[in-house]
Amino acid sequence: MSDMNIVCLDLEGVLVPEIWIAFAKETNIPELERTTRDEPDYDKLMKYRIGILKEHGLGLKEIQETIAKIDPLPGAKKFLDDLRELTQVIIISDTFTQFAKPLMEKLGLPTIFCNTLEVAENGEITGFKMRCEQSKLSTVKALQSVGFETIASGDSHNDLGMIKASKAGFLFRSTDAIKAEYPELQAFEEYDDLYEAIKKAL
Repeated sequence: MSDMNIVCLDLEGVLVPEIWIAFAKETNIPELERTTRDEPDYDKLMKYRIGILKEHGLGLKEIQETIAKIDPLPGAKKFLDDLRELTQVIIISDTFTQFAKPLMEKLGLPTIFCNTLEVAENGEITGFKMRCEQSKLSTVKALQSVGFETIASGDSHNDLGMIKASKAGFLFRSTDAIKAEYPELQAFEEYDDLYEAIKKAL
């Protein structure tokens, strides 16, 4: 087992419920249920979401109130704790620091690389700032360039780049459509199975 490994995990759908789906249910705005599972173009998806928030007069405060009620998925914290005893773990997410902080506290403060929202003084979300192009794939490639080997897991279109670029990559609780499109990727539904697969790949 090399200590030069880093496990890179997606956040939403893998460790915590999808934030936007929870918010869509809370506000009864079904249009906000679209995620990267439905729309691979993240830029397009975020602009669409910001437009809907504006239309309904909703801002950061309302989303943060929903996030405060969200708990990690059952078993996620134990899975993460066990994994962090084995090796280094980074969560790489397309979510935003303003959303992630309370969730990271509930997960025992793992390292997360994510993006930032642009928020007006009145709390209106006016835009978003991506950390870099194709943030998940770029991060994995950057880690590899400084001597790390990566193992990655996620559930959506925007995770495929980092999964396929890593020495081992797994789908976790993904959609039937994505699993059918990428039959070469091992897909798991339970944390224990994902943990064993990662352990074997280390």
